[in-house]
Amino acid sequence: MDLLKRYLLNLHARDLIVVCFGIFLTFLNIIFLDKVDNWLTHVILNLIVILLIFIVAYFDKHKPHIFWSQLHYWYLVPVIFLTFKEIYFMVDPIRGVIYDQSLIAIDRWLFGFDPTVALYKISNPYLTELLQIVYGSFFFLPIILAIDLMMNNRLKDLDFETFAIIYGFFLSYIGYFLVPAIGPRFTLHDFGMTNTELPGLFWTNFLREIVNAGESIPLGTPNPAEVVQRDVFPSGHTQITLIVMYLAHRFKVVSRYLFWPVGSLLIFATVYLRYHYVIDLIGGALFMVFTVWSGYYLFNWWMKITGRERFEYN
Repeated sequence: MDLLKRYLLNLHARDLIVVCFGIFLTFLNIIFLDKVDNWLTHVILNLIVILLIFIVAYFDKHKPHIFWSQLHYWYLVPVIFLTFKEIYFMVDPIRGVIYDQSLIAIDRWLFGFDPTVALYKISNPYLTELLQIVYGSFFFLPIILAIDLMMNNRLKDLDFETFAIIYGFFLSYIGYFLVPAIGPRFTLHDFGMTNTELPGLFWTNFLREIVNAGESIPLGTPNPAEVVQRDVFPSGHTQITLIVMYLAHRFKVVSRYLFWPVGSLLIFATVYLRYHYVIDLIGGALFMVFTVWSGYYLFNWWMKITGRERFEYN
């Protein structure tokens, strides 16, 4: 027990979140092993990732070297993608239902119409091209903020940012289990006509296919609505982008001047490009508030337990 405690104290808050979520998914796979085809593969991969995190945290603390310190931050990038794909194989087999009609009904109650249908009236190739490019910048925004903080040697702020981002992603993944949905491009529009109805100029179709492939519907998939990832509510793009914008503002970094216009366009793009209902954005904003609020206390709780300096906004 003392040995486990010593290894646990090596972990940073971001490590703890990844370990806990990995354990959560492992138990979920075991509980629903009769429904999740690849449950054993998931369990093994989760345990390997958890073991590697303990190893990296140990070496970063006891054998300090730039390799370990950098790996201790950037391992989060593949973990986000790997976990995203793991839940792809879990959400639909476990839940077996989608809530798109409920989300559509809420949008219609709020606005009296379907926002994606209304935005189609103002669509044009120039706007579509811009918004598809901005939408594709989503995963780079947290990285840009991290690099900004790292280059200015603001490591305490960087520790909190990386924690808040991974915590936010995992909370959104839980939302996918609670409210699985596939989005308006399948329910309110003809997915096969997207390139025709929302054409861009040069990069739109290419970037759109990258997004589709990331959601397990590469070009030529015969039944995309049946196999696409159930990742609509909450809007992770809205949640994580708002977290980046908020932290950049609180940290007063130069990159905040980039995040404000790009982030605002990105959130608008989620509806214009038919990926989300507006209620998904509202859900993403609420998840963002909960992430930042609860994350602050969780982060400092672990800082106190591990004897590290408390985090405070400057």
